[in-house]
Amino acid sequence: MNTQVLPERLAIATAENGFFKGYNLTVTLGSMLLITAFVLWAALLPEQAGTVVASIQGQVLDTFGSYYIYLMALFAVVCFLLAIPPRIGGIRLGGADTKPEFSRFSWISMMYCAVIGVGMLTYATGEPIYHFADNPEIIKGIVQAKMPETLDSVYRYSFLHWGFSAWTLYALIGLALAYFSYNMGLPLTVRSALYPLFGKTLNGHLGHLVDIAAVVSALLGIAVTIGFGISQLASGVYNISGAEWIMNAGKPTGLALAFSLAVVMLLSTASAISGVGRGVKWLSNLNMSLGFVLLVFFLVFGSTLFALKLLGSSLVDYLITFIPQAFNVEEKGTALGDWQAGWTIFYWAWWIASAPFVGMFFARISKGRTIREFILGAVLLPSLVCFIWLTFVGGAALDLELSGAANGQILNADISAQIYQVLNVMLSASAAKAMSALVVALLLIFLVTSADSAILVINNINTGGSTEKSNNNHTMIWGAFLTAIIAVLLVAGGMGALKAAMIIGTLPFSFILLLMTIALVKSLIAPQKPILA
Repeated sequence: MNTQVLPERLAIATAENGFFKGYNLTVTLGSMLLITAFVLWAALLPEQAGTVVASIQGQVLDTFGSYYIYLMALFAVVCFLLAIPPRIGGIRLGGADTKPEFSRFSWISMMYCAVIGVGMLTYATGEPIYHFADNPEIIKGIVQAKMPETLDSVYRYSFLHWGFSAWTLYALIGLALAYFSYNMGLPLTVRSALYPLFGKTLNGHLGHLVDIAAVVSALLGIAVTIGFGISQLASGVYNISGAEWIMNAGKPTGLALAFSLAVVMLLSTASAISGVGRGVKWLSNLNMSLGFVLLVFFLVFGSTLFALKLLGSSLVDYLITFIPQAFNVEEKGTALGDWQAGWTIFYWAWWIASAPFVGMFFARISKGRTIREFILGAVLLPSLVCFIWLTFVGGAALDLELSGAANGQILNADISAQIYQVLNVMLSASAAKAMSALVVALLLIFLVTSADSAILVINNINTGGSTEKSNNNHTMIWGAFLTAIIAVLLVAGGMGALKAAMIIGTLPFSFILLLMTIALVKSLIAPQKPILA
């Protein structure tokens, strides 16, 4: 087999002194200027910003909707294929003698908690309940809405959105970044994964543009995650306290969202300052334990047999239908096309937007793992955990509605409040408040670990791949930028504006992800010698 020799390593210029010491000025200032201009526009002209962003989103979905579908399917296929060959699967990230920095429990906890924990708490109830009333099988007239026979289709789509597709994307990008950094001697930054295709030209403007696109995409992806999370956080506090200023017409008020956002971002910035080995690791381990307690509660007091049957049957159905579902594209402008755009394509854009910070974070904590262990650990177990959440928490909600015990109380609630309504129906008032407090604590830590992971990774990209502890001033600045993006978009158009901005920002980076995949496959098929410093 031929061996490629990469001629020289990347030399990403960073400032030698001053406030930006250790940071690449073009990437850092370029990202800051873009975000500042966007924030000022949305703050000064919120109505115009909301309208323009929504219009561009529609054009992106019309033009590139099917592209997102096929791209995510490609990522899943490539990722699983890389784990099969013994020569590739056995490669250890960092070299044969490298030991993992974190225990397997901490490693998997950080991957799960820093990525999908927030969304899972919102959608574990929200998505099955929504699909119970509206999904493609209902639209086609194959099944009736809100009936026992609807359940199979409910989880076919819920599992599709939270299963292999999301996690194979994260695993593939994390693998590319880790392999080119730890095994090839390149900086741990996004542009390094394109080196086999573009070589030393990545030292210049091309590389800077790649890293700027990654920073912007990461900010918009995590902004959507936190936007969902603070809504649910406010709803939880209302369920516990009953304070009227928190909710209006069943939804969190602007004041409640602002307060929740401030709390989350202050804690996130503090955690990011403490670093991966302390704040992120400790919070992730705590949240994994609290999440287990919540799942045990639903296992013991929820619809146990109903949920177990759902898990088994839905898992089999998901595995059988995964390939055709992953490649399925509905016609634009139809009811099915609109549903796919609002759900599947939105999810794929969300996962792609989050890929820069998730992939980088996975790479940072996975040194010493083999490629096969990395892929299986980053895909199979997190997917299974998502499936368990969806069937045990969502299954309890569905069973309560099917039996008539909920009487529409869960179905008619805002998505941010549905998990709390499940607890209200299941338990006495005092017990529901106690369990709501556990959900709020779990959600708060999920939010903090998600945001601080993003801030750490953005600093990592701005420093040209340095894994040294970030400058605390820059950590606070990026925490402020993230807070500002969420705040102005919520004012401009609520969660709709946040989602629209994310879908738009995803598009440029999706092309970079495709090139990263090509570069990784090329390098693993024809092994390269490490690049000497």
